[in-house]
Amino acid sequence: MTGPVRERLKSVPNRPGCYLMRDRRGVIIYVGKAKNLRRRVLSYFRPGAKHAPKVRSMVETVYDFEFMTVKNEAEALLTEASLIKKHKPHFNILMRDDKRYLALRADPSARWPRFTCVRIVRDDGARYFGPFPSSPVVRAAKDFAEKRYGIRECDAIEPDAECHRHCLADVIRTCSAPCLGRISEDEYRARFEEACAFLEGKRPEVLAEVEAKMSEAAARHDFETAARWRDTHFALKEMTKAHFVRKTPEMRRADAEAGLAELAEAVGLKAPPRIIECVDISNLFGEHSVASLVVARGGLPDRRYYRHFKIKTVEGADDPRSMAEVVRRRYGPESTLLATSPKADLFICDGGITQLRAARAAFAEIGVTDIPTIGLAERQEEIVFDDGRENLLLPRDSQALFVCTRLRDEAHRFAITYHRNLRERSIRESVLDDVPGIGEAKKVKLLKAFKSIYGIAKASSAEIADVAGVNAATAAEVLKAARSASGEKGA
Repeated sequence: MTGPVRERLKSVPNRPGCYLMRDRRGVIIYVGKAKNLRRRVLSYFRPGAKHAPKVRSMVETVYDFEFMTVKNEAEALLTEASLIKKHKPHFNILMRDDKRYLALRADPSARWPRFTCVRIVRDDGARYFGPFPSSPVVRAAKDFAEKRYGIRECDAIEPDAECHRHCLADVIRTCSAPCLGRISEDEYRARFEEACAFLEGKRPEVLAEVEAKMSEAAARHDFETAARWRDTHFALKEMTKAHFVRKTPEMRRADAEAGLAELAEAVGLKAPPRIIECVDISNLFGEHSVASLVVARGGLPDRRYYRHFKIKTVEGADDPRSMAEVVRRRYGPESTLLATSPKADLFICDGGITQLRAARAAFAEIGVTDIPTIGLAERQEEIVFDDGRENLLLPRDSQALFVCTRLRDEAHRFAITYHRNLRERSIRESVLDDVPGIGEAKKVKLLKAFKSIYGIAKASSAEIADVAGVNAATAAEVLKAARSASGEKGA
């Protein structure tokens, strides 16, 4: 087990999520998912583990790994598939078929909207439900919604007499037949909206109806019918369960307010913290060290005040010193953020006691003594203090814990995204290092003039030659390298 793996294993949480295994070059070689990240990842590196040959080969190649947490198993499965399609890891042989999961699509702009099964969710103004890992579940939900609400199944834009002659849905009266004038367009539209509300989890009473029909069939010993209703009930519950947990904005605000009150009492604050800041540090093998600062107002994330920091004063992977730098840059006397971002009522360090002590020392150094500061240790979701109090383990269903972990997860996501962008940009820009005749000074000139590799790729050889002061042959090589790295095609 390598050093980076050993250290990172300490911070893997007992939560659903995905993990990315990397080799010594930083290349992603395997992407996996887990209901319990810590249990799954530890299983790879357990002494004496008897892995299959492919898994053993993968484990022996792993130098480091990353992980991300999600809400549930279904989201983990979808995230895993997305990452595999994007990175095409060497060891993910079984999922290289580019399979996409099913979703339901409905176009509200159609005269008589209908539901269709699709595998690509587009930003086209339509309403989508899913995607969902189980195709039978999606198809069962579609069939139920069509029959329950009388939604048309035919794919004709304007059904004509020939369509009507072959319309079985009309014959067996599962379609409300708006094209035949049996109901008005307004009434059909109302039925469609109700069907969408059901698929969004806003009509739980419909599930109760299905369960009642299942019980009634079982009571009269019609077990075949009861089994069908049971399967339908299961499919609908699976399809809509992700939506049932969604709350209205009012409910979210109420939960957040309750969480802030709980948090204030648990941490010992005089009043619920209206503004909470959380900082996360991210780096890869000590390179591209960055930090993210995210903000919650009233217990809910407020993206207007999110900030990225590229760590400047710390060499290598040193999270405590990086945390101290962020505190100084955020609240120091020369900070430009003091006038544009509200002051925190609570400052959370993503990490344990060393990050917390570094942050509090930095606050003391710059003379800020009125911002309560705590740590959030990811391993057991403990709140960490450095004033003699023992670590605090909040109940798993605590709204206070949810406020903290949601903000911490946002900080982690925001830092990882920024870190990934910097890393990819660095990799793209490094292609200029391989062009003969282009040294660091010329590289800086080109990037300053054209802003990025993409900008260079869109320039002409003459423009490149003029900016860098090189001959036509070298300019052509620069253009070729830039277009190759950015995916631009030659003229």
